[in-house]
Amino acid sequence: MLRKILGVILIIIGVISGFIPIIQGWLFIVAGLLLLGVKKETMKKWANKSKKWLKKLKF
Repeated sequence: MLRKILGVILIIIGVISGFIPIIQGWLFIVAGLLLLGVKKETMKKWANKSKKWLKKLKF
C-alpha cells in the first residue's frame, strides 16, 4: 500500500516538475512507475503509442 501511494506521489511530482526547467520530471515519473510495478512490456506499448501519436502531429 505504501509503495502505491509513494509511486502515485512521485508521478504527480514528475508531472508538476515537468513544467519547471530546473527539475527533471521524467526521473520522478519513471521512479513512480517502477514503484507501482508497471511491467516493461506495458511501458514499451506506451512508448510505441506515443511515437505513433507524435508522428501524426509531425514532431
